[in-house]
Amino acid sequence: MFAIFKKELRSYFINAVGYVYVGVFLAAAAVLCGLTTLGQQSYSTSEYFTGLIFAFIVLIPLLTMKLFAEEKKLKTEQLLLTAPVSVWSLVLGKFLAAFTLFVSTVLASCINFFPLYVYGRAERGDSEYTDIHVGPVTAEIFSCVLGIILLGAAFISIGIFISSLTENQLAAAVITVAIIFVMLILDFVNAYIDVYAIRFVISWICVLSRFSNFTAGILDYTSILYYLSISGVFILLTTRVYDKRRWG
Repeated sequence: MFAIFKKELRSYFINAVGYVYVGVFLAAAAVLCGLTTLGQQSYSTSEYFTGLIFAFIVLIPLLTMKLFAEEKKLKTEQLLLTAPVSVWSLVLGKFLAAFTLFVSTVLASCINFFPLYVYGRAERGDSEYTDIHVGPVTAEIFSCVLGIILLGAAFISIGIFISSLTENQLAAAVITVAIIFVMLILDFVNAYIDVYAIRFVISWICVLSRFSNFTAGILDYTSILYYLSISGVFILLTTRVYDKRRWG
C-alpha cells in the first residue's frame, strides 16, 4: 500500500494536476477569506468555510478523476491487478494519496486566519483579546477544519469510486462534479418541500446541514460518523469493483 501511496502522491506533481489543484485551492481560499471573514472584519468563519465547501465541486474532481481512469487509459490496470498487493491496499493507497494532498492544502490555507489574530491583538491592545476572542475563534476554526477534512474525505471516496467506473478522466470529473453539486444543494431544495417526511429524510442525509454544528464550534459526533460512513461505503464499493475485475 505504501508503494502505491508514494507513486500516486508523486504523480500529482509529475504532471500539472497537483500544481493546478494546490494553486486553485489556495487562491480560492484566499479570495473567500478576503470577501467574508477579513473583508467583513468579523470573527465568524462560517461563511468562509461554507464557500470553501462549494469550491469542492470543482476542486475534488481534480484530485480524483485520474486515479483509476488513467490506469485504464494507459493500459496499466492489469499490472496493478496482477501485482502482489491486495485490492484493499490498492484502493486505500490511492485514496490516502489524494487525501494527504487535500489535508495538506487545507492546513496550508489556514494561514489566511493569521491576520485575524494580528488585527484582534492590535485592536484590543491588551491581553483581554486572548480571553474574549482567541478561545472561541480558535475552537470554531478547529471544528470547521475538522469538518472540512471529513467532508473532503467523503467527497474524495465518491470521486475515486466514479474514477474506477470509467477510463475517461473528463467523464469521471463531470460525474463527480454533478454528484457533489446535488449533495450540496439538497439543503436548499429541502426548504421548498412541504412534505415533512421527505424534508426529514433529506435533512438527515444532507451533507451541508450536518456541517452547521461545526461552524458553531461544536464537534458533532453523529456528523463525524456520517462523513466517515460515506467514506467507508464508497471505498468498499471501489474495492468491490476491482475484486470483480481481478477475479472476473
